Amino acid sequence: MSLVRYDPWSLLDQLRREMDRAYEGREESGISTASDWVPAVDIKEEPDCFLIRADVPGVDPKAIEVHAENGMLTIKGERESEKKEEKEGYKRVERVYGSFFRRFSLPDTADTDKITAKSNNGVLEVRVPKHERVQPRKITVEG
Repeated sequence: MSLVRYDPWSLLDQLRREMDRAYEGREESGISTASDWVPAVDIKEEPDCFLIRADVPGVDPKAIEVHAENGMLTIKGERESEKKEEKEGYKRVERVYGSFFRRFSLPDTADTDKITAKSNNGVLEVRVPKHERVQPRKITVEG
């Protein structure tokens, strides 16, 4: 039986190598690509509905789609890129542009026929009303 020396950093080194391989060919600027941006959301349950607020600054409300299908709520859209010219003096551009996509599971109590969405000051608010809850009842087993 041979002894194998344990190196606690070997897994981190392996992860770093795999991440390097995954990012080969991308820009070296350190800025993530536009397809990677995901708006932050807050989800709140209220007595009569679920409220989802998503930060979508700079996104035209006409460029946002909200769909409910098969127990899933999908929010997708796109923030258009402003054309930047080198002569304008930009040293770094950190705001991300492009499409985004978020998907949420809806509970059985969600009334998908009455979902509403509105955008105000860069915040998308999606209101998912709840069905009237049916009270559970005991069923007797006949024997």
